[in-house]
Amino acid sequence: MRDLPPADTPSDGTANSAESFPPLAAIGPLETPAPPVTEPPPPGPRRISGAVWAALAIVYVVWGSTYLGIAVVVETMPAFLSAGGRFVLAGLVLAALVAWRQGPAALKLTPAQLGSVTLLGLMLLLGGNGLVVLAETAIPSGLAALLVAVVPAWVVVLRRFSGERPGLGAYGGVLFGLVGLVVLTLPGLSGDIRLWGVVAVLGATVSWSVGSFASARIPMPANPFTASAYEMVAGGIGCALVGFGRGEHRGFAFGDVSTESWIALGYLVLFGSLVAFTAYAWLLHTAPLSLVATYAYVNPVVAVLLGAVFLQEELTWSIAVGGAVVVAGVCLIVSTERRR
Repeated sequence: MRDLPPADTPSDGTANSAESFPPLAAIGPLETPAPPVTEPPPPGPRRISGAVWAALAIVYVVWGSTYLGIAVVVETMPAFLSAGGRFVLAGLVLAALVAWRQGPAALKLTPAQLGSVTLLGLMLLLGGNGLVVLAETAIPSGLAALLVAVVPAWVVVLRRFSGERPGLGAYGGVLFGLVGLVVLTLPGLSGDIRLWGVVAVLGATVSWSVGSFASARIPMPANPFTASAYEMVAGGIGCALVGFGRGEHRGFAFGDVSTESWIALGYLVLFGSLVAFTAYAWLLHTAPLSLVATYAYVNPVVAVLLGAVFLQEELTWSIAVGGAVVVAGVCLIVSTERRR
């Protein structure tokens, strides 16, 4: 399986991999070549495929529901240990599926690739998801999801510093996101919620953004599902080590875990990790990064609604206003990416 060097990654953050696994339905019939022209017509807007929109829909909805799942899990399970078990199990299952469908050779990595997926696993799942799990022991699940909306802002900033020009629409979306973030942080500053939970989520967004940005610029396996499997195992081991380091195992007994927490953990393993995280890994190989990052604007809507319905989380004015502002930003970013 041929590996592509980082230099083959175009400036918009996509990967030029022949193994991006588009569905067969996306491959159209062969057409008769058009006669050559002296001057080619100017390129039109790049079309976002149906497969990309389908993967985005999975990430939008399923990851939005995982905030509810995490809140139910940490009611009776330790934060980092539960996250570690979730990701290790999901990674092993995904690796087994890859080996079954494509053969054991599909799991082979070069030393550079192994280092890359380990680094990304720690940044995305330990630093990113692990801190969110910890934060949900102190703040409502809907608020945690809304705070994650700052991810596209970090992504655009990183792209700008790397020499790219995201466009005015992307900058406008960042502005909306930052304004909404300020509104959402007000309850923590006023003491109505635990401020350290807010800080933990913001730290998670930085770790996730840097990891996502780096994924298109370091040696990675051409197979995104192989990369996803290794990242989940590495991130899960990292979460487990942090959990043991924090002493989460002391006094913990499996008999104290509620049925609801077990069901929620199973949902997170199957849908949150195997389905949604794999869709996210595929999108990082096939779609503009700033478009992929828009999940952070849609997830909060799902998370706030589910938290209000199932956990009776209060919908305060700051959550309503801040949420409306950050969701508006997704329209600017998506429309900008489609024009570009």
